[in-house]
Amino acid sequence: MCSLTCTNIQILEEHVDLHLEEHSFSEGGNIRDLELAQWLQTEEDKRQRSEKEEREREEFKKLQRQYGLDNSGGYKQQFLKNMEREVDRGRMQPFEYHKRKADMMECLAFGIDDGKTKTSGVIEALCKYYQNENKDVRHVWLSTGVDHFHSSLGDRGWGCGYRNFQMLLSSLLQNSLYNDCLRDTTLIPSIPKIQSMIEDAWREGFDPHGASHFNNRLHGSKAWIGACEIYSLLTSLRIKCQIIDFHKPTGPMGTHPRLFDWILRYYSTDNEGGAKVACTSKPPIYLQHQGHSRTVVGIEERKNKTLCLLLFDPGCPSQEMQKLLKQNSDGTSLKLLRKFVGSLKEKQYQIVAVDGVLSLEEKAARCHDSQVLTSEKIP
Repeated sequence: MCSLTCTNIQILEEHVDLHLEEHSFSEGGNIRDLELAQWLQTEEDKRQRSEKEEREREEFKKLQRQYGLDNSGGYKQQFLKNMEREVDRGRMQPFEYHKRKADMMECLAFGIDDGKTKTSGVIEALCKYYQNENKDVRHVWLSTGVDHFHSSLGDRGWGCGYRNFQMLLSSLLQNSLYNDCLRDTTLIPSIPKIQSMIEDAWREGFDPHGASHFNNRLHGSKAWIGACEIYSLLTSLRIKCQIIDFHKPTGPMGTHPRLFDWILRYYSTDNEGGAKVACTSKPPIYLQHQGHSRTVVGIEERKNKTLCLLLFDPGCPSQEMQKLLKQNSDGTSLKLLRKFVGSLKEKQYQIVAVDGVLSLEEKAARCHDSQVLTSEKIP
């Protein structure tokens, strides 16, 4: 309240007007301050949204690169680029570059693998080794002969799923039960051919949700594949298989003893005789975890009752695998294959296990069921 006393009406009116102007200016200032604060907050929100969208775009691009979905080319382009790099570094002569390029183009044209990363005879060598090994192993079960395939210049960093399919197929081709299913696949297909075969399965109607993840296209990309794509491909060939999902650890320290128990049952069913070494007719098992996949070719039951998986890893080069072929092997090379319970500590594992053939009606039913592809979960 103003304490001024006025004796002149004109002075009083002027003083009151000053108070009114002062109040109006104060209100206007408050409004302008509020508008400025709101504008600044709006700009800050825009900036944060823009930064978030940019981070999401970068993360998406990173995932695309990681999973081979960035349109940077596929097997052929990577093969040629890596060979050019070898020539530039003096590790490969130009004539060798041109010869290997011609060989690669021929194999791709026919859709067959060149076999240059293949190691054969390891399962047979293991059978002989275990016959004479008396120290630690009580029983061992092995798959039908499996060829090992490792990654090459064309698929290094992303081709493990395709290489494991080649390993599985190499065993099925030696098993007469699958002759009819594989009459059109008598040779191991190249990686681009496998990509086309998966696309064919999608076109038949298998796993439409999974197909959409890849925009229905694998050929010409470096896209990683997993258990669902292996299942779709095998089922489209009328090969009976199932996906088992060990979706969380079932033992101490993040281990998966239930996975080992399941694989033991798979191999030992119908092979429970007293023989120490069982060279079974069972195909190998596709084993997937986040970022990598391998092939189970057998399992050991040790004298101390522990279990040990025998794995073919597509990341293991031929030079190392060939050490297993030596007749005088003392077993040290088996470290390449052996994985005990404490060695497998990923959060989740999925396997694809083959178990016979499908009729045309059963194949059609499984195709229909794969509209929402499910797995058996353990536990």
